[in-house]
Amino acid sequence: MEINHTNHSLVTKFIIVGFTDLNGCESLLFILLFLIYLFTLSGNVTVITLIYTQKHLQVPLYFFVVILSFLEIWYTTVTIPKMLANLLNQKLISFIGCILQIYFLHCLGITETYLLTAMAFDRYVAICNPLRYPTIMNTTFCFHLIGCCWVLGFIWPVPQILLLSKLKFCSSNKIDHVFCDFDPLMKLACSDISLNLSVDFVMFSILLLFALFCIIYSYFKIISVILKIRSKQGQKRAFSTCVAHLTVVILFFGSAGFMYVRFTKNYPIVFDRGLAVIYSVITPMCNPIIYSLRNREIRDVIRKRLSKLNNY
Repeated sequence: MEINHTNHSLVTKFIIVGFTDLNGCESLLFILLFLIYLFTLSGNVTVITLIYTQKHLQVPLYFFVVILSFLEIWYTTVTIPKMLANLLNQKLISFIGCILQIYFLHCLGITETYLLTAMAFDRYVAICNPLRYPTIMNTTFCFHLIGCCWVLGFIWPVPQILLLSKLKFCSSNKIDHVFCDFDPLMKLACSDISLNLSVDFVMFSILLLFALFCIIYSYFKIISVILKIRSKQGQKRAFSTCVAHLTVVILFFGSAGFMYVRFTKNYPIVFDRGLAVIYSVITPMCNPIIYSLRNREIRDVIRKRLSKLNNY
């Protein structure tokens, strides 16, 4: 839909192109995405329920895992339902709807970035300063950490969203992506986007580099302490508490970092779509699997629950 304004046709609705060249496989991809979405929701709800109902799991590490699972539920809800609608040929989205999707996609993603950083700090205190761990990582401090993650998440993308909302769109209304995002939408603008591009690069760089610095520093200290442990079994036990978190960090930062912090945007559209699917669909789906299979305590709880079901 377009409206006339100062001799230009301003775009008020957009078409999300979505997945192309499927050669009649739309139904198959719809079923696959729908199953992934159901698995992500049920998997993360299961992790939350297990931790909430098991008193011995109600410690800071698993408190962060609960918030991470809660984030993943909403993170996927921002993108996957629209992808599913797109496969049903419902490709239209309003300008406001597009802006809101971008905002919530990034505010939840940024909250997760800082939450993963807070989880690295939790592991640092637990391994490098175990005697003071209960004192430092008390309930009040954990709530403050998580509150800061949410506040930063909701505030951080606001300057980029405000700049984006001021752009004029007066040519094509086809967003060549699987959902609304900064770069695909800015490519359609008929006004100057140099400031937007600079602000986006600086904001994403500061966000990811600061978080990565904190995580890398935490793990440098963790590894240096683990290497001082004399027994191999002790080293293995200490590092096993970090494996799940480290795996999630590599998946999340690897895909999101390469998508948003790069000096050139001239990558094939198919490549960008693939990266978008990895960080918005695959990574959230993997998180409950990672925390179930790579975490001994959660794995033991699941095994006990399954054995009880088998006894009935």
